[in-house]
Amino acid sequence: MKKFFLLVLVLFFAGAVFSNSADYGGYSITGRVSGSNGTPLVGASVVIENTLLGVYTGKDGGFAINGLRSGSYVLVVSYMGYDTKNVKVDVNGGNVNMNVTLEESSLMCDEVVVSSTRANTRMPIAQSTMNKEDVKNNNTYDVPYLLEMMPSVVATSEGGTGIGNTSLRIRGTDMTRINVTVNGIPLNDAESQGVYWVDLPDFASSVDNVQVQRGVGTSTNGAGAFGATVNFQTTTLDADPYAGVDLLGGSYNTLKTTARIGSGLIDNHFTFDGRYSQIHSDGYIERGGSDHKSMFVSAAYHDEKNIVRFNAIYGEEHTAITWEGTPDFMMNVDRRYNPAGEYTNMFGVTSFYKDQKDNYWQTHYQLITSHSFSDNLTVNATFHLTDGKGYYEEYKDDKNFNQYYGLPYLVAGNDTVMYGDFIHRKWMNNAFYGSIFSLIYRQSNFELTFGGAWNRYDGDHFGRIMWAEYYPGLPKDYEWYRNNGLKTDWNTYAKMLLQINDFINVFADVQYRGIRYKIKGIDSYRKNIDRNNNWNFFNPKTGFIVNLNSSNEIYSSFGIANREPSREDIKAYRGDEILRPKPERLYDFELGYKFNCQMLAINANLYYMKYKDQLVLTGELTDVGYAVMANVPNSYRTGIELSFGIKPADWMSVELNTTLSKNIIKDYTNYANLTDNTTDWGETGLTVTEYIGKSTISFSPSVVGAGKLTVMPVKNWNLAWTTKYVSKQYIDNTQNSNRMLDSYFVNNFSTRYDIKLKGSKSIYIQGLINNVLNVKYSSNAWVYRTLFQSGEPEYVEIGYYPQATRNFLVRLGIEF
Repeated sequence: MKKFFLLVLVLFFAGAVFSNSADYGGYSITGRVSGSNGTPLVGASVVIENTLLGVYTGKDGGFAINGLRSGSYVLVVSYMGYDTKNVKVDVNGGNVNMNVTLEESSLMCDEVVVSSTRANTRMPIAQSTMNKEDVKNNNTYDVPYLLEMMPSVVATSEGGTGIGNTSLRIRGTDMTRINVTVNGIPLNDAESQGVYWVDLPDFASSVDNVQVQRGVGTSTNGAGAFGATVNFQTTTLDADPYAGVDLLGGSYNTLKTTARIGSGLIDNHFTFDGRYSQIHSDGYIERGGSDHKSMFVSAAYHDEKNIVRFNAIYGEEHTAITWEGTPDFMMNVDRRYNPAGEYTNMFGVTSFYKDQKDNYWQTHYQLITSHSFSDNLTVNATFHLTDGKGYYEEYKDDKNFNQYYGLPYLVAGNDTVMYGDFIHRKWMNNAFYGSIFSLIYRQSNFELTFGGAWNRYDGDHFGRIMWAEYYPGLPKDYEWYRNNGLKTDWNTYAKMLLQINDFINVFADVQYRGIRYKIKGIDSYRKNIDRNNNWNFFNPKTGFIVNLNSSNEIYSSFGIANREPSREDIKAYRGDEILRPKPERLYDFELGYKFNCQMLAINANLYYMKYKDQLVLTGELTDVGYAVMANVPNSYRTGIELSFGIKPADWMSVELNTTLSKNIIKDYTNYANLTDNTTDWGETGLTVTEYIGKSTISFSPSVVGAGKLTVMPVKNWNLAWTTKYVSKQYIDNTQNSNRMLDSYFVNNFSTRYDIKLKGSKSIYIQGLINNVLNVKYSSNAWVYRTLFQSGEPEYVEIGYYPQATRNFLVRLGIEF
């Protein structure tokens, strides 16, 4: 494996040297892009179709693309608010100079909706964008696996198949530190700050494009970006009517059905789009199945100056509980074993509760409006409501009445009954609503965006006992706890992009964010968790890009980001001032180089992310079982992201990326729980301090890489081999090799054939073999560790999340 990544490095640096010394061709295409009134369009995109070469126009609308061989090319010229134009250019033995005139769009385009929260190619941000066609072709599993081939991304699945509870990390940071927006609207849960992709089944089937910004990125709405920002844009204007069906089936009884329909442009102003999806999978892990439904409905009005769009996104998920993982002692016996719902009846027979499931219903309502006052000034305003409710149901075997549910012990004569079996449901019922706005001003070489948001989350958490073994008189749906979280999150920001000349762009961004968060009530362990917290953050960012020529570019940026503690961090605080969670701060330094030519693209991005008071796992549990997070004064993530793409022929392409990093806590002290074995839980409230010193941050592999080889042996037939490598990861911060995930190297193969038949837009059939080499690996885990007052050896329990071995999928798509 080390040889593989050495090869990547050799290819990268050889390509970099070769790119600056080799003669790709002595010809160039130069010109100027302007609007119909003759005004130069600064920052317009000029891309040569079917190559890796593209530039944006300079201060006077001019562009130059050098190093071309003789031949015929197609220039794709685009600029927001104007119709994209394809221009055929013949380069035969000489340079070509040309002027391109773009016509203003007769209908306002949807991309203006997300432009205020995205990074464009003139901003010094480490970024990757996936267009509509790529999203469609790679949409087989949940969103984390859609993004897995991007730099620094590691995806994981509790059920092992990429369907159900899935998640991702970027640069080692988890979902609670990755800002996610849909059409500029925050998607992160306001309390946990995580994103539960399972609540939006088959969401990607309604996504037009997605951008990932690594690092602190640009200012956006919602949770603080501590590792990355992921920005989705859903269905946009499609002028032609369509209807389509996608069918996907394969191993573990996996079946996904998706039906789409669109009206096209009606009366030159109106469009309607809809989608319905059903997903079923038994999962790789035993009793780890999923049954999901989802819908997407969008209605829009467009004219030259306005957009009004209404979206409704509905998700319904029923997922078997798999979060307990496979215990370490079972990994060599039955790696698919799932202990969730296991109980023993009065006859000593072991069974599994069939309704041990997570159930959730969620609907997003979005009203999106844009108005153009002039060619230079645009305003966007969005109003949103997310309504969610759901529960997870569990069978609890032999639980103490009072310690778990606050119920009195039962006394029958001289006997006292203290333990019994229960079935309970833990509920959430919440609403998230608010508004966001932005004002965008463009003038020649200058662009200014002013925006902000006000959002509120109101969520109830409560638990109900559905059945109790020894409580026949217990009231129906007996409620043993209830609490409420009320969180208000607002921000204002301003961004400036200035093109000083044809070579230099300067970017500046400031954001002021405020959070008011109040928790009131008791939690599931009947502990009072009343909290009232206020935070205010100032987040500045700045940077520049220098275009050395049409092929070479360097960029640099610096940004500061702040993040408040999550609900669990706040709840875990029990009065010890040392462990009171403080907000985290990140100082992010980025330095990058890009090279592009006809057949070769290279990108190197150096980053140094220095944290103050980063919250990390301490190794300690509270008296009710919460994993304690504590601030560490000094920690950092630093590394280099290398991307390499080559297209030696129209029928072949190679893409490689790798991230080499160090992720360090400078001075770490671990806290281990101390147990006395005299109570039901055995908790003494005491801890043992273990000084570790310099330590690697948990779940932060030092090497992450991905590669894809694509060939098209004949027209419409595509073959692809993809590979993913993740080096070893520690499960906690003690850097102990016994608490570590081994490295893994996974390969997948896919083939796709497109058929053109009269009466249909396209018909395709796709086959996939995942994990071709049948590798047995785990992509995530948790650890519980305790020490004993008696001096016995420590007790360590690890729950692993094994991923599926070799498996198969077949996909059929028809679109009219």
